[in-house]
Amino acid sequence: MKDNHSQHISQQFNAELEEIRNHLLAMGGLVEKQVNDAVTALVQADSGLAEQVRDGDRLTNQMERDIDEECVRILARRQPAASDLRLIISISKSVIDLERIGDEATKIAKRAILLSEEGESPRGYVEVRHIGEQVRKMVQEALDAFARFDVDLALSVAQYDKTVDREYKTALRELVTYMMEDPRSISRVLNVIWALRSLERIGDHARNIAELVIYLVRGTDVRHIGLEKMKQEVEGRPAS
Repeated sequence: MKDNHSQHISQQFNAELEEIRNHLLAMGGLVEKQVNDAVTALVQADSGLAEQVRDGDRLTNQMERDIDEECVRILARRQPAASDLRLIISISKSVIDLERIGDEATKIAKRAILLSEEGESPRGYVEVRHIGEQVRKMVQEALDAFARFDVDLALSVAQYDKTVDREYKTALRELVTYMMEDPRSISRVLNVIWALRSLERIGDHARNIAELVIYLVRGTDVRHIGLEKMKQEVEGRPAS
């Protein structure tokens, strides 16, 4: 897509749009690190790293508030239209998903602390590491798609969410079966299950951001329309 967001008579407005987009991407980099650190803390029983993730949640919450205020200020002062308006809307909605990704990473960190106190779970760490890496990559690629206005990459993220959902359900079935066979493992395995649930939700939020990229570039709301129709929108012509 040609970057329409640099074609402004007002260079000051252009600078404001670029700054707010950079703030979004900076927040995204932080929550991506939180996800990675939370998974590492859980599988390595590193309670110190888990505490760092929990401490970092305050910063992501503040970044969400700051970016939201920037969006409101630009809307009030500039009254943007067309692609500029879609950019502000997309940023405003994306920061909500990023903040929730940070919340889910914090939940995983809490499970990591509980497991380090209770003793390691006998099952589920392989799944946590595997699905954790998948959703971290989804977050990274959703942000890359936003940075480059890349609808093809955004579509790829949205499609990959189905793979994560499928692998989460498979892991869940296996862990429930294991708990039934060994009731002594229930408490520890449940902590792993809740961590996996948080990872599955992180994948959902990454998909939401990817859908906002498609809305930003194509001008069409692709939420709830299914992957096939979403693909058709991506293959269509860019909106002005």
